[in-house]
Amino acid sequence: MIGKIISIPKIEDPRGNLSVIEKEVIPFDIKRVYYLYDVPAGAKRGGHSHMKTKEVLVALSGSFEVVLKDGIDTEIYTLNKPFEGLIVNKGVWRELQNFSSGAVCLVVASEVFEEEDYIRDFEDFLIKK
Repeated sequence: MIGKIISIPKIEDPRGNLSVIEKEVIPFDIKRVYYLYDVPAGAKRGGHSHMKTKEVLVALSGSFEVVLKDGIDTEIYTLNKPFEGLIVNKGVWRELQNFSSGAVCLVVASEVFEEEDYIRDFEDFLIKK
């Protein structure tokens, strides 16, 4: 398996549910959190790999697909539950696609942003594998 779905604790309440992302849930120290939203119909995000950074992706609202490639295998995950996250390890190519209207993708990352950490060309990714 290239990716792994993890459960995020969900506290159910008639007034609305609550989920918590804490140290015990994420398998790495959190150094950055960001989110994608207002993605136009048909647009894709991602299209890169990280050399150091590990991430957990969560569909806070709506749905989208995550395509993961390790140079040999390809896996496609549909994220549509705010109480599930997808672990994407370093050295994995990722593409996000098929965003529903109003989708919000939360990304919890193990590293701060450094452009040098990115491989943005798939052929380069395959060479560096």
